[in-house]
Amino acid sequence: MTSPIVVPAFIAATLGFIVFFLGAFLTRKVAFLKNYNIPEPVSGGIAVAVLTWGWFVMTGREITFEMDVRDYLLVLFFATIGLNARIADLFKGGRLLVILLLLTVGFMLLQNIVGLIGVQLFGLPNPVSVLLGSASLIGGHGTAIAWGPQIETLTGFEAAAEVGIATATLGLVLAALIGGPIAKWLIDRNHLSGESDATPIVGLSFDKETGESVNHVSLMRATLAAHVAILLGWFAHQAISEMGLLLPLFVPCLLMGIVMSNTVPYLFKSLTWPAGSKALAVVSDYALSVFLAMSLMSMQLWTLAELGGPLIIVLLMQVVMTVGFILFVVFRAIGRGYLAAVLSAGFAGFALGATPTAIANMSSVTKRYGAAPLAFIVLPLVSAFFVDLANALAIRFFIGL
Repeated sequence: MTSPIVVPAFIAATLGFIVFFLGAFLTRKVAFLKNYNIPEPVSGGIAVAVLTWGWFVMTGREITFEMDVRDYLLVLFFATIGLNARIADLFKGGRLLVILLLLTVGFMLLQNIVGLIGVQLFGLPNPVSVLLGSASLIGGHGTAIAWGPQIETLTGFEAAAEVGIATATLGLVLAALIGGPIAKWLIDRNHLSGESDATPIVGLSFDKETGESVNHVSLMRATLAAHVAILLGWFAHQAISEMGLLLPLFVPCLLMGIVMSNTVPYLFKSLTWPAGSKALAVVSDYALSVFLAMSLMSMQLWTLAELGGPLIIVLLMQVVMTVGFILFVVFRAIGRGYLAAVLSAGFAGFALGATPTAIANMSSVTKRYGAAPLAFIVLPLVSAFFVDLANALAIRFFIGL
């Protein structure tokens, strides 16, 4: 096979910016993308992924991207989310967090049951069900890559790793496409709207200016605070790892941001703190938008074509189950209000894709309908912290069937 074209990290990051603005252009020009709240980096990222697929078909050469900068942007984004969190909001969202966690655990079981039905339909080994279920969808690429070789060894099914990665890839695309339409339908049907006095912590409008000014000082202040949270989070991550607990780096960075914003302003009252500022929202939007653009533009869609019909059919089954679960269970269980509609878009994002996709979905919705700050605190705590632990148990259970 011809050697792939490897795009270096610096060029990949630069392309991430270009892809975001391409998506913003497409979203403004294509009515469907705008009306159904499709995030700008999703529009641009999928367009570029299709182009790299076309290149592969014509030349037989893969295009791959070095993603070191993308990983930094993910950590930076979650640090900004933590800096915007107030303890009062966390207490307020405590009950909501528990409900969302219980819903997610129940959903993971349903997701693996759908995967089990799929492998039965197509004569695949039962343990492969998790690669068509929670290991690849809620778990994402990282979990799919971790479990694929183990399931291949257990079952002798040689395509296990490829199935997991392909499922995670297609799930990411579907997650980014269904969240906005779900929220739009719920908001329009129930005549919902955001709180007029709520301040967005992420999701600034692309084409509207607000009264608050942003200058080099406020941007540097916000960026510095985020990087201090990352520094403290890195040390915390080292300590957690030595205890034998495996958590993504962005989780302790998120938690350190929360700790900082709920201590530093009270200890140093004369200090100008960036929490809730437009400058911090700019840093947050920048990090999320470029991260997601890079993630989607780097998808290798030709791997999906190679696996063919069975994967597509099972994924469509997963989408139908997910939409039904959100409309009839999630939205009703968390209050039927505007916050519930925004969280429904987010739930679609991480149920089939990843936490950043969930945040992007919610961001796109709040840009149009109004802020929902609590959603951006509660959902990452569930999807990025508690779910990994519950998913590991669910995967082990279904592998043993």
